[in-house]
Amino acid sequence: MLAKILILTLVFINLYAGNTLSGKYYVNSRSINLSNVIQNPKNDFNIFTIEKNRYTKRVKTKNLIKLLETHGYKNYNSKSNYINFILKSPIDTSKIERSIKEYYQKQYENIEITNVSAEPRSHITALPKNYMVNIRNRNFLSRDGTVNIKTSDNKKIFFNYNITATLPVYISRKKIKKDVKLSAINTSKKSIILDKFRAKPIQSINGNFLQSKHHISKGKILTVRDVEALSVVKRNSFVTVSLNSDNMAITFSAKALQDGKVNDIIKVQKSNGKKLKVKVIGKNRAEMR
Repeated sequence: MLAKILILTLVFINLYAGNTLSGKYYVNSRSINLSNVIQNPKNDFNIFTIEKNRYTKRVKTKNLIKLLETHGYKNYNSKSNYINFILKSPIDTSKIERSIKEYYQKQYENIEITNVSAEPRSHITALPKNYMVNIRNRNFLSRDGTVNIKTSDNKKIFFNYNITATLPVYISRKKIKKDVKLSAINTSKKSIILDKFRAKPIQSINGNFLQSKHHISKGKILTVRDVEALSVVKRNSFVTVSLNSDNMAITFSAKALQDGKVNDIIKVQKSNGKKLKVKVIGKNRAEMR
């Protein structure tokens, strides 16, 4: 019974999502047809026209919904009060889209990109022969954004873009306390649709020594803000300290006075009470500076 309810819920959500109008539609001609809004309509016909010398058509959402209902397409809704139909610029944006795709692939190790689209913010009829694509540093945190191309005479042309992709993330299985090592026990790997992140999701925990930087709630996508390098030396534990000098190698045991990660400089105390600064090189191991 529960499974049946879940299936019906998913069907309802998909139907509802399919009946949500976008706030923006790109069209290939000044004649706006039903097929620009409804995918594969039974009968296609003109619903609006973009006026001569203009490149956009703005209509009230309620008027479009009423028109759709008149022709049998009911239960449509939108988050926008207005719908904009924009005449596509007759330009080849493949170079720009390829640059965007490569940018995301560099940021995420195992991202699966199915589509990238880019459109100029204003109608243009041609692109310059030579240009560079500039992408903002943190654009990878969202599925859409703005890029610009810079021409040889330093002119900038701005484009809005959208990317459809999925990528693996790590999610906390349960509440994780501060300074706890991350592993398959307290995290799980899941593939999600790229939407918007507050910070970059961590790409891997296998082979990495990571611990929680603060308390993490259950079901949270783990990002670089949530983790840090694992402390391999704990305060009050005993570490083996080595000193290598010319032909002489000395090792001794000392008590750690601080937590330490690999390459951290921490204080330790020898059995005679003398305090030293050492460099952490591994699990309960350090070397003299």
